[in-house]
Amino acid sequence: MSLLITGGLVVDPSQNLTAARDVLIAEGKIIALEPPGRLLPEGRQIIAAQGLVVTCGLIDMHVHLREPGEEYKETIASGTRAAAQGGFTAVAAMPNTKPVNDNATTTRFILERAKLTASARVYPVAAVTVGSQGQALAEYADLKGAGAVALSDDGRPVMNALLMRRALEYARTFDLPIISHAEDLHLRADGVMHEGVVSVCLGLKGIPAAAEEVMVSREVALAQLTGARLHIAHVSTAGSVEIIRRAKAAGIPVTAETAPHYFSLTDEAVEGYNTNAKVNPPLRTATDVAAIKAGLADGTLDAIASDHAPHSSLEKDLEFAAAAFGLIGLETSLGLSLKLVHDGHLTLSQLIAKMSTNPARILGVEGGTLTPGAPADLTIIDLQREWQVEVNSFASKSRNCPFQGWRLKGQAVYTILGGKVVWQA
Repeated sequence: MSLLITGGLVVDPSQNLTAARDVLIAEGKIIALEPPGRLLPEGRQIIAAQGLVVTCGLIDMHVHLREPGEEYKETIASGTRAAAQGGFTAVAAMPNTKPVNDNATTTRFILERAKLTASARVYPVAAVTVGSQGQALAEYADLKGAGAVALSDDGRPVMNALLMRRALEYARTFDLPIISHAEDLHLRADGVMHEGVVSVCLGLKGIPAAAEEVMVSREVALAQLTGARLHIAHVSTAGSVEIIRRAKAAGIPVTAETAPHYFSLTDEAVEGYNTNAKVNPPLRTATDVAAIKAGLADGTLDAIASDHAPHSSLEKDLEFAAAAFGLIGLETSLGLSLKLVHDGHLTLSQLIAKMSTNPARILGVEGGTLTPGAPADLTIIDLQREWQVEVNSFASKSRNCPFQGWRLKGQAVYTILGGKVVWQA
């Protein structure tokens, strides 16, 4: 049976469209977008979307699903249920699983598990180096052939600049973007939070902003040298935003993302030694938060990604220095990001571009558009729906969320994958 979504405000940045439209779906595809009342409802399932926003299915281009190897934290099934609950129809899964996704067999395993259990499309990101150890390049031809859409040693930087140059050159051959975890491990040393006034007051070892900015500068220089596609993950500092801004102005092929926690929290969230606010890169200062917002507004930062990093209490209920880095973000990403719209930093179309259209373009995957013929992946959003973050209601297996109890405005009320409703609030 075909599905007709009626009366909603359709927002599709790929078509520069923000207007009332009815959307007709059949056989997993978008069939038509027409002004209200032109598509007949007879014999069709109806979703009445009056007062709601109908948009391209959200794509989170940076998540950790933990399968294979750490299924007690998250699985492809639970992680994609969390994605669907958050309004995401697709996620890009980072390779720091156990074993690392550095070979075609592991890539195929992830895709097979997704086919059997997932509530969202899963796009594997494979490792840049064998075991993400920064010693030898993985086999990019095999990885792309198996279904990898990008390369990253996320969680570990490629410290050897010559090896990173070779990686960019090799990846360019296969038109695969490299997603850089930009961090100088020597500058980071054994730091556990942002280096600044708060770290001094708490007596915790700090990670300077320069640890990120030095590596962002190096990566940009290597992208200019090689002409390869570079994507900077989880940008957190004002300096990084400015480096990327200048690189784009110079025509260097660089894109970049940030995460909701970098425009929603500062390092003050760590006070009380809150391990749920321990992330890498760390939460920064109010100045950095303002720069992240400005970078999103002017297009320096192309995408918003959750960096969903589930951990169990075994890794988080420890003294701060010993606790793992990372927070869960799939269920809160949209609500936190919509605050940028409510506060006037972004238009709704700009936000959808950063959470759907741009990630699809950067990764070279389907989605990010409601053009007739495209996969029927849609998110229907109630911009006015107020809700309270309650981690025990989340689909994720883990609970390491610093936003517990926050009241947010705006939520996905339907998530539609291939024309089928996979989540309904």
